[in-house]
Amino acid sequence: MGGVLIGFAIIGAIIAAGYGVGRAGLLGPHAQFVMSRLAFFVLMPCLLFHTIATADIAALVSPMLWVSLLSAVVVALGTAAVFALVLRRSVTVTTVGALAASYVNANNIGLPVAVYVLGQATAVVPVILLQLVVMAPIALTILDAATASGRGWKRRVLGPVSNPLIIASLLGLLCSAFRIDLPTPVLEPFSLVGAAAVPVVLLSFGMSLHGSAPLRDPAIRTDVIVASSIKLVVMPAVAFVLARFVFGLGEQQVFVLTTLGALPAAQNVFNYAQRYGAAVPVARDVVLISTIGAVPVLVAIAALLHP
Repeated sequence: MGGVLIGFAIIGAIIAAGYGVGRAGLLGPHAQFVMSRLAFFVLMPCLLFHTIATADIAALVSPMLWVSLLSAVVVALGTAAVFALVLRRSVTVTTVGALAASYVNANNIGLPVAVYVLGQATAVVPVILLQLVVMAPIALTILDAATASGRGWKRRVLGPVSNPLIIASLLGLLCSAFRIDLPTPVLEPFSLVGAAAVPVVLLSFGMSLHGSAPLRDPAIRTDVIVASSIKLVVMPAVAFVLARFVFGLGEQQVFVLTTLGALPAAQNVFNYAQRYGAAVPVARDVVLISTIGAVPVLVAIAALLHP
């Protein structure tokens, strides 16, 4: 249980610090905008490139990868159907809602949980690569196209291709797939700059909470509740069913995959939404509510499924 509490204590402390900075106005009125662009265009691409370029591509080919992939696809498509067909939301809101319900916090929460609860730090690597290489590019492409109206066909076609996160992910994947061993002087700057991505995103998220309260806006309340409920309840349930009854995996793997499915929505979702100005309040509230709600969910899963 210590890993769950440690992971949430770390992320909570940084978010609280960001809230304090925003409340005090220490960085000025445009700080959140600048930090968001810094993270999107500089810090996160460096982190993605270094993470994928130094990862073992063989870790992708495993039953755990397929369970994670199918879980994410089922949840994302199901959430998109609810948002688009039942709630009648726009493409941007539907995309952000589906992403928030299926994109887990595999870095900030997942890594501590993998180390202290699952006993294997590499358990989150397939999920991280899956999200960075598959889910993020698809979601960003949709958001880029949906928010490019009036900017010409070139912007629509070239926008996703020129996205720094997609470029960084693809370059890292090429290095990993072809086993390109980059020298330390080349990799170290990416590692150093990328290390700032997580705290900057968390600080920016904390700053956005100043002057706002979850579920306070009735216009987005239903969206937030639906996406948060799917993230905390449906996704781990889907992962459990797929792991145990479809793939017939062992108890340890079922426990690991169910735990990974119960991780809260990632701060990256908020950063993506903020970058494109798409359903930012929805992303912010789902991340916050799922982060708080994931604590009892993860503790319950550990109590019920731990081998």
